[in-house]
Order: sequence, then C-alpha cells, then structure tokens
Amino acid sequence: MTRCAIGVDIGTTSTKAVVYGSHGKLRGKVLGDHAVEYPLDTPVPGAAEQDPERIHQAVVAALHGAVIDAQVAGKDVVCVAFSAAMHSLIAVDAHDAPLTPSYTWADNRAAPWAERVNAEHDGLGIYRRTGTPIHPMSPLIKLLWLRHEHPQIWKRARRFIGIKEYVLKRLCGEYVVDHSIASATGLFNLASLDWDAGALALAEIDPSRLSTLVPTTHRMKLMDAAQAHALGLVADTPIVVGANDGVLSNLGVGAIERGSVALTIGTSGAMRTVVDAPQTDPEGRTFCYALTDKHWVVGGPVNNGGIVLRWVRDEFAAAETETAKRLGLDPYDVLTHIAQRIRPGAAGLLFHPYLAGERAPLWNADLRGSFFGLAMHHRKEHMIRAVLEGVVMNLHTILPAVEALIGRTHVIKATGGFARSPMWRQMLADVFDREVIVPESIESSCFGAAMLGLYAIGTLKSLDEVAPLIGATYTHRPEPAAAVVYARLAPIFASLPRQLEAQYRAIAAFQREAI
Repeated sequence: MTRCAIGVDIGTTSTKAVVYGSHGKLRGKVLGDHAVEYPLDTPVPGAAEQDPERIHQAVVAALHGAVIDAQVAGKDVVCVAFSAAMHSLIAVDAHDAPLTPSYTWADNRAAPWAERVNAEHDGLGIYRRTGTPIHPMSPLIKLLWLRHEHPQIWKRARRFIGIKEYVLKRLCGEYVVDHSIASATGLFNLASLDWDAGALALAEIDPSRLSTLVPTTHRMKLMDAAQAHALGLVADTPIVVGANDGVLSNLGVGAIERGSVALTIGTSGAMRTVVDAPQTDPEGRTFCYALTDKHWVVGGPVNNGGIVLRWVRDEFAAAETETAKRLGLDPYDVLTHIAQRIRPGAAGLLFHPYLAGERAPLWNADLRGSFFGLAMHHRKEHMIRAVLEGVVMNLHTILPAVEALIGRTHVIKATGGFARSPMWRQMLADVFDREVIVPESIESSCFGAAMLGLYAIGTLKSLDEVAPLIGATYTHRPEPAAAVVYARLAPIFASLPRQLEAQYRAIAAFQREAI
C-alpha cells in the first residue's frame, strides 16, 4: 500500500495532475502524472476564452490518467487538492449550464471599463480593499463589460463563477470559491474575508449570484460512486478546494519565508513573495492574494513570458526551427544556443516584450512590443538575445514594488518551462543580481496543491514542513561582469514604457481599427 496525495492544476493551456507520496520516505516524491491539453480560443481581437465543459473533461482525464500512471489504488489516495489559473469568469443559468465561455485572464475586451473605473470610480481605493489591480483581467471588470455590452446574457445568468468553481460543482455538487481565487476577483475584501460591498455595488451584483466563500483548506466529497469511478478514486476521498496557481507555486518551491521570492515563467510569468498579513502597494503596482489566513502572497504577474519566445520561434527563426525538427532537437534549445553567441546586453539592443499588453507593474493593456536601440551592427542573433533578456528584464521591473513592501530580497526560487535552460537560469541570476535556485519539482502548483491538501487533512501540521521536501536541482550565482551590464541597462528599459504611454494608446487604437 502506497498512500498518496494528488495535486491538480487547471491551467490556461492544460490540466495537470501529479500523484505524490504522502507518508514516510515517499512523502513529496512524484509517483505518477498525466496532463491533458486544450486550446485557448481567440475568435475576435482581444478575446481569450475556453470551453468550460472541455476543461472539466480534461480534469477527469488527467486525474484518472495520473492514478493509472502511478499504479496506485483509489483507496490509497488520502486527498485530492486543486490549483487553478486566476481571473476566469463564466456566467451560468438556473440549471447550471454555461451561458458563456470561460473568459480567461488574457481576455482584454473589458479594457475600456478598466479605464473608466480608474478614472471615475476610485480604482485605487478598490484595489487597496481587494488586492486586485484594476485591469481587464479582473472578474470585476469583466462583469461590468458583460452587464453593459451583453445585457441579455446578464439577465439570464443565475450565477457568475470561475473555472475551478465550475469543475468542483460538477464533481462535488457545491458552488464554493476559496479565499485565494476570490482574492483575485476584485470583489473580495482582504480585511473582512467577505465580498466587498463597494465592488459589488459597482458591478450591481448581489452576493447570492456568487459562490459561497470558503478557506483554502475546505474539504468536500465527490457526489457519488459514479464520479469516483470516473476519476479512479473512492467516493469518500477528501476533495480539498485548494488555492490559485500563483500562491501554490510559492508553497511548491518553498518560497514562503520572508526575503525569498518565487519567480515563474510559463506562457506568462510572475514574481511573488509571502507576507503574514494583507499588504497592498500605495501605487497599485502589485497584487495581494490569499494562501491561508496566515500566508498572503504579494507580487506581480506579466502577460509576456514563454508566449514571446514562441513568437520568436515562429516569426524570426522558422528556418532554424525546421532544421531542429529534422535533427530531432528542441527548437527552443536552438534559440538559446543562438543567443549564447552574443554577450550580455545584446550590444545595446533592448526589447520590450509587450506583445499581449502588460500587467504588473504598469497595468496597461495598450502596451505594445518594440526593439529599442536597433543599429546596423545588430544581427538576428542579437535580436533573439534581446528578446530573451527582455522577458527577464520585464520581470525585474516588478522587484522595486515588491521590495518596497517587504524590504531586500535575497534569493529567487525559479520554476516554469524556462528553468530547463541553463542560459535562462544564469541570465535570471545576472539580471536580478541574486542567487537563483531551481527546485526539484517543476510542477510547483501541483506540488503546492498536494501539500496544502495534506495540511488540510492534518497529515502536515504546518506549511513549514513543506520546505524540507523540496530539493534544489540547480543553483546559479550572478556573474559580476554581466550583472554590471544589466544594472546599466535596466533603468533605460524601465523608463521607456511610462514615457511612451500616449504613443502606446494611440498605436493600440489604430491596431484595433485596422484588424
């Protein structure tokens, strides 16, 4: 008998389920996993949506597949706990049928409403109460867009939920939302741990049209034996509601002590650190989301992570990509090999990676990407190097806001697909001028979810017990010469977007008309 816990991460492009040992020497060890991908639909400019039912089916398949891969019996699963991407919104009718797709964090169609709230409704005050910056990603802003621009859907909707709520309703028969996901909606008051009256009044929504608020350790059960069979579990398996993917990544990489920062670059990216009480930034640059009532995560997300590297692969390096495929190589390894030919700083070429607008610290959906400093001596490899550096330097612009809240940081614990690349890891250490540690578990949100589940059922007595279970795979320290180069370029990189706000607004408006 191998007792185990399962962490499930409902992500933007796939759902992953990982089975971990829960007791003894196997605690925290990966026993099996399974992932199921699904598309992100973009039917019109600014849209980024998904089919809720398709994601529910992916969760079922991922869970069942992970149990099979781990070769464990359903009765040996001590808990299943959930992680999910933040900021999704689905309208459902009185029969629990979706009236809309799941509008994801990347959907920017509500951008004009974000501008209006900031200008007319004390957006900074709403942020200070709720911890969610005013931005089209926010469900609060999506609700305003839906109510005013799709009134027929608004009238038919019985409830407004996120993707994890939809899945848990299908599995367990309850509409519940954990404090962590709720704290990323713009509707949740950080002080009272309840829905914020001012935000609800702005959205003209009653609490009865939202899910029941519960702690991240809230436990449920599957509806029936049929559900359990489909998942490869038994009916009384504890189902722990869990938290959002960002805060669970902090737990999953062991970055919950003061001064330790978790940094993730996947499709998007984020920098986060843990404090013991809610904290917001006077300038509105950072978020504040719940992990538990004693652990709050502050930081900033960026839209432009691996998605930018994919753009470079497809648009700048099509020939190299085809060659890589013929040779059985990873195209991304080829790109980083090309970038390694160029010294840090790309000979004075900067790239602002705002291909999908941007969130922290600027919170401006109108930002657009650009090369700055392009000269005759620059070649394709300089441009590729500049793009990679731009993604990391963009994350670095969040650091001053984080350190304004918690003081000097000393170590970065990094995870995400980029962490497989030695060049990216070293670049991260050099740009941030900090030690970078890459933990053993790449799927940090799944690991964090599983560990939170064990804490919820009493197997772990404290979240501090998680850190010893995390092995450090790689450690990188800054190379002094490179760190000096990046310290010189970073202020130039950070100053340009604020100086060009009017120009970004104008070109974004032109693009919307031209597409």
